[in-house]
Amino acid sequence: MSDPVSLVPPTQPPTLSELERLGNIFVAPSTTFSDIARGRRSWWLPFVVMCLFSYLLFGAITAKIGWQQVAENTLRANPKAMERFEQAPPGTFAQTAKQTAMGIEISFAATPVLMAISYLLIAAVLMGTVNFIFGGKASFADSLAVTVFGYLPSIVKVALGAAVAFFVAPESFNLQNFAPTSVGAFLSPTETSPWLYRLATALDATTIWCMVVLAIGFAVIAKVKRSSCYIAVFGWWAFITVIGVAWAAAMG
Repeated sequence: MSDPVSLVPPTQPPTLSELERLGNIFVAPSTTFSDIARGRRSWWLPFVVMCLFSYLLFGAITAKIGWQQVAENTLRANPKAMERFEQAPPGTFAQTAKQTAMGIEISFAATPVLMAISYLLIAAVLMGTVNFIFGGKASFADSLAVTVFGYLPSIVKVALGAAVAFFVAPESFNLQNFAPTSVGAFLSPTETSPWLYRLATALDATTIWCMVVLAIGFAVIAKVKRSSCYIAVFGWWAFITVIGVAWAAAMG
Protein backbone atom coordinates (compact mmCIF):
# COMPACT_ATOMS: atom_id res chain seq x y z
CA MET A 1 0.00 0.00 0.00
CA SER A 2 1.29 3.45 -0.85
CA ASP A 3 2.50 5.66 1.91
CA PRO A 4 -0.26 8.30 2.48
CA VAL A 5 2.37 10.94 3.03
CA SER A 6 3.71 10.44 -0.52
CA LEU A 7 0.27 11.26 -1.93
CA VAL A 8 0.26 14.75 -0.44
CA PRO A 9 1.23 17.30 -3.15
CA PRO A 10 4.34 19.34 -2.39
CA THR A 11 3.70 22.71 -0.82
CA GLN A 12 4.09 25.54 -3.32
CA PRO A 13 6.00 28.65 -2.22
CA PRO A 14 3.67 31.58 -1.51
CA THR A 15 2.98 33.90 -4.42
CA LEU A 16 4.85 37.17 -4.09
CA SER A 17 3.17 40.54 -4.46
CA GLU A 18 4.51 42.96 -7.07
CA LEU A 19 6.15 45.04 -4.34
CA GLU A 20 7.76 41.96 -2.79
CA ARG A 21 9.15 40.94 -6.18
CA LEU A 22 10.54 44.46 -6.53
CA GLY A 23 12.11 44.64 -3.07
CA ASN A 24 13.56 41.14 -3.16
CA ILE A 25 15.77 42.06 -6.11
CA PHE A 26 17.90 44.03 -3.67
CA VAL A 27 18.03 41.45 -0.86
CA ALA A 28 17.03 38.02 -2.22
CA PRO A 29 16.85 38.14 -6.03
CA SER A 30 16.48 34.38 -6.48
CA THR A 31 13.04 34.49 -4.82
CA THR A 32 11.77 36.97 -7.41
CA PHE A 33 13.27 34.95 -10.25
CA SER A 34 11.75 31.73 -8.88
CA ASP A 35 8.40 33.51 -8.96
CA ILE A 36 9.02 34.40 -12.60
CA ALA A 37 9.98 30.78 -13.36
CA ARG A 38 6.60 29.67 -11.97
CA GLY A 39 4.90 31.66 -14.72
CA ARG A 40 4.50 35.14 -13.23
CA ARG A 41 6.31 37.05 -15.96
CA SER A 42 4.98 40.53 -15.23
CA TRP A 43 7.73 43.17 -15.51
CA TRP A 44 5.73 46.40 -15.74
CA LEU A 45 6.47 47.64 -12.20
CA PRO A 46 10.31 47.63 -12.36
CA PHE A 47 10.09 49.16 -15.83
CA VAL A 48 7.89 51.99 -14.56
CA VAL A 49 10.13 52.52 -11.52
CA MET A 50 13.25 52.80 -13.69
CA CYS A 51 11.51 55.24 -16.04
CA LEU A 52 10.43 57.40 -13.09
CA PHE A 53 13.96 57.48 -11.70
CA SER A 54 15.31 58.40 -15.13
CA TYR A 55 12.90 61.33 -15.30
CA LEU A 56 13.95 62.30 -11.76
CA LEU A 57 17.51 62.63 -13.05
CA PHE A 58 16.20 64.44 -16.14
CA GLY A 59 14.38 66.95 -13.93
CA ALA A 60 17.37 67.47 -11.65
CA ILE A 61 19.68 68.17 -14.58
CA THR A 62 17.15 70.47 -16.22
CA ALA A 63 16.62 72.46 -13.01
CA LYS A 64 20.17 72.70 -11.68
CA ILE A 65 22.59 72.17 -14.58
CA GLY A 66 20.86 73.00 -17.86
CA TRP A 67 21.25 71.00 -21.05
CA GLN A 68 23.30 73.66 -22.80
CA GLN A 69 25.81 73.44 -19.95
CA VAL A 70 25.76 69.64 -20.11
CA ALA A 71 26.52 69.76 -23.83
CA GLU A 72 29.35 72.26 -23.36
CA ASN A 73 30.86 70.13 -20.59
CA THR A 74 30.64 67.05 -22.82
CA LEU A 75 32.40 68.78 -25.71
CA ARG A 76 35.12 70.28 -23.49
CA ALA A 77 35.85 66.81 -22.08
CA ASN A 78 37.22 65.88 -25.54
CA PRO A 79 40.58 67.67 -26.05
CA LYS A 80 40.82 66.73 -29.73
CA ALA A 81 37.35 68.12 -30.40
CA MET A 82 38.32 71.35 -28.65
CA GLU A 83 41.39 71.63 -30.89
CA ARG A 84 39.12 71.45 -33.93
CA PHE A 85 36.80 74.09 -32.49
CA GLU A 86 39.75 76.44 -31.95
CA GLN A 87 40.50 76.22 -35.67
CA ALA A 88 36.85 76.46 -36.73
CA PRO A 89 34.97 79.69 -37.54
CA PRO A 90 33.64 81.69 -34.57
CA GLY A 91 30.33 80.41 -33.26
CA THR A 92 30.94 76.80 -34.27
CA PHE A 93 31.33 75.64 -30.68
CA ALA A 94 28.12 77.36 -29.54
CA GLN A 95 26.15 75.96 -32.48
CA THR A 96 27.50 72.44 -31.93
CA ALA A 97 26.74 72.65 -28.20
CA LYS A 98 23.18 73.73 -28.98
CA GLN A 99 22.65 70.76 -31.31
CA THR A 100 24.28 68.38 -28.83
CA ALA A 101 22.07 69.66 -26.02
CA MET A 102 18.97 69.06 -28.12
CA GLY A 103 20.05 65.51 -28.95
CA ILE A 104 20.81 64.64 -25.32
CA GLU A 105 17.54 66.12 -24.11
CA ILE A 106 15.53 64.21 -26.71
CA SER A 107 17.31 60.98 -25.75
CA PHE A 108 16.39 61.48 -22.10
CA ALA A 109 12.79 62.27 -23.02
CA ALA A 110 12.63 59.03 -25.06
CA THR A 111 13.91 56.93 -22.14
CA PRO A 112 10.98 54.44 -22.05
CA VAL A 113 11.33 53.62 -25.75
CA LEU A 114 15.11 53.31 -25.64
CA MET A 115 14.97 51.19 -22.49
CA ALA A 116 12.37 48.86 -23.99
CA ILE A 117 14.45 48.32 -27.13
CA SER A 118 17.59 47.71 -25.07
CA TYR A 119 15.91 45.16 -22.80
CA LEU A 120 14.43 43.29 -25.76
CA LEU A 121 17.87 42.99 -27.37
CA ILE A 122 19.65 42.04 -24.15
CA ALA A 123 17.02 39.42 -23.30
CA ALA A 124 17.32 37.87 -26.76
CA VAL A 125 21.13 37.78 -26.70
CA LEU A 126 21.41 36.34 -23.19
CA MET A 127 18.65 33.80 -23.81
CA GLY A 128 20.39 32.63 -26.96
CA THR A 129 23.76 32.42 -25.23
CA VAL A 130 22.50 30.53 -22.19
CA ASN A 131 20.29 28.16 -24.20
CA PHE A 132 22.58 27.31 -27.11
CA ILE A 133 25.95 27.36 -25.39
CA PHE A 134 25.09 26.15 -21.90
CA GLY A 135 22.03 24.01 -22.64
CA GLY A 136 19.51 26.20 -20.87
CA LYS A 137 15.74 26.15 -21.25
CA ALA A 138 14.84 29.79 -20.85
CA SER A 139 11.86 31.17 -22.77
CA PHE A 140 11.90 34.67 -24.21
CA ALA A 141 9.08 35.82 -21.92
CA ASP A 142 11.01 34.67 -18.85
CA SER A 143 14.23 36.17 -20.22
CA LEU A 144 12.63 39.55 -20.77
CA ALA A 145 11.20 39.62 -17.24
CA VAL A 146 14.57 38.65 -15.76
CA THR A 147 16.33 41.32 -17.84
CA VAL A 148 14.02 44.11 -16.71
CA PHE A 149 14.21 43.07 -13.07
CA GLY A 150 17.95 42.53 -13.40
CA TYR A 151 18.57 46.16 -14.26
CA LEU A 152 16.54 47.47 -11.33
CA PRO A 153 19.65 48.14 -9.15
CA SER A 154 20.62 50.81 -11.70
CA ILE A 155 18.17 53.16 -9.97
CA VAL A 156 20.74 53.53 -7.18
CA LYS A 157 23.14 55.19 -9.60
CA VAL A 158 20.38 57.33 -11.08
CA ALA A 159 19.27 58.53 -7.63
CA LEU A 160 22.85 59.40 -6.73
CA GLY A 161 23.18 61.26 -10.02
CA ALA A 162 20.10 63.36 -9.26
CA ALA A 163 21.60 64.26 -5.88
CA VAL A 164 24.96 65.14 -7.47
CA ALA A 165 23.20 67.50 -9.89
CA PHE A 166 21.93 69.56 -6.95
CA PHE A 167 25.31 69.88 -5.22
CA VAL A 168 27.99 69.95 -7.93
CA ALA A 169 29.06 73.08 -9.78
CA PRO A 170 27.25 73.10 -13.17
CA GLU A 171 30.48 73.50 -15.15
CA SER A 172 31.93 70.35 -13.56
CA PHE A 173 28.93 68.06 -14.12
CA ASN A 174 29.92 65.09 -16.30
CA LEU A 175 27.04 63.26 -17.93
CA GLN A 176 29.25 60.27 -18.78
CA ASN A 177 29.97 59.77 -15.07
CA PHE A 178 27.08 61.54 -13.39
CA ALA A 179 27.35 59.53 -10.15
CA PRO A 180 30.37 58.40 -8.09
CA THR A 181 29.83 54.70 -8.76
CA SER A 182 32.61 54.02 -11.27
CA VAL A 183 36.38 54.39 -11.24
CA GLY A 184 36.00 56.85 -14.12
CA ALA A 185 34.01 59.23 -11.93
CA PHE A 186 37.20 59.95 -9.99
CA LEU A 187 39.35 60.60 -13.07
CA SER A 188 39.61 63.67 -15.26
CA PRO A 189 38.40 63.03 -18.82
CA THR A 190 40.82 65.65 -20.16
CA GLU A 191 43.89 64.39 -18.28
CA THR A 192 43.32 60.64 -18.72
CA SER A 193 43.94 58.62 -21.87
CA PRO A 194 40.62 58.08 -23.69
CA TRP A 195 40.94 54.29 -23.63
CA LEU A 196 41.78 54.26 -19.93
CA TYR A 197 38.92 56.62 -19.14
CA ARG A 198 36.51 54.39 -21.08
CA LEU A 199 37.74 51.33 -19.20
CA ALA A 200 37.52 53.11 -15.85
CA THR A 201 33.98 54.22 -16.67
CA ALA A 202 32.99 50.62 -17.45
CA LEU A 203 34.20 49.52 -14.01
CA ASP A 204 30.98 50.67 -12.40
CA ALA A 205 29.65 49.22 -9.13
CA THR A 206 25.98 49.37 -10.13
CA THR A 207 26.71 47.83 -13.53
CA ILE A 208 28.49 44.91 -11.89
CA TRP A 209 25.60 44.60 -9.41
CA CYS A 210 23.15 44.37 -12.31
CA MET A 211 25.31 41.76 -14.05
CA VAL A 212 25.37 39.59 -10.93
CA VAL A 213 21.59 39.82 -10.56
CA LEU A 214 21.09 39.00 -14.25
CA ALA A 215 23.28 35.91 -13.92
CA ILE A 216 21.30 34.73 -10.91
CA GLY A 217 18.05 35.26 -12.78
CA PHE A 218 19.07 33.39 -15.91
CA ALA A 219 20.40 30.52 -13.82
CA VAL A 220 16.97 30.16 -12.22
CA ILE A 221 14.83 30.36 -15.36
CA ALA A 222 17.21 28.41 -17.64
CA LYS A 223 17.94 25.73 -15.02
CA VAL A 224 21.69 25.83 -15.53
CA LYS A 225 24.64 26.38 -13.24
CA ARG A 226 25.01 29.90 -11.92
CA SER A 227 28.68 29.85 -12.97
CA SER A 228 27.61 29.32 -16.58
CA CYS A 229 25.38 32.36 -16.43
CA TYR A 230 28.16 34.45 -14.90
CA ILE A 231 30.31 33.48 -17.88
CA ALA A 232 27.52 34.41 -20.31
CA VAL A 233 26.62 37.75 -18.73
CA PHE A 234 30.11 38.96 -17.87
CA GLY A 235 31.46 37.57 -21.13
CA TRP A 236 29.18 39.86 -23.14
CA TRP A 237 29.91 42.78 -20.81
CA ALA A 238 33.67 42.23 -21.28
CA PHE A 239 33.27 41.92 -25.06
CA ILE A 240 31.35 45.21 -25.31
CA THR A 241 33.80 46.90 -22.94
CA VAL A 242 36.80 45.80 -25.02
CA ILE A 243 35.16 47.14 -28.18
CA GLY A 244 34.50 50.47 -26.46
CA VAL A 245 38.04 50.71 -25.13
CA ALA A 246 39.51 49.82 -28.53
CA TRP A 247 37.35 52.42 -30.24
CA ALA A 248 38.36 55.08 -27.70
CA ALA A 249 42.02 54.19 -28.24
CA ALA A 250 41.64 54.40 -32.03
CA MET A 251 39.81 57.74 -31.89
CA GLY A 252 41.94 59.20 -29.12
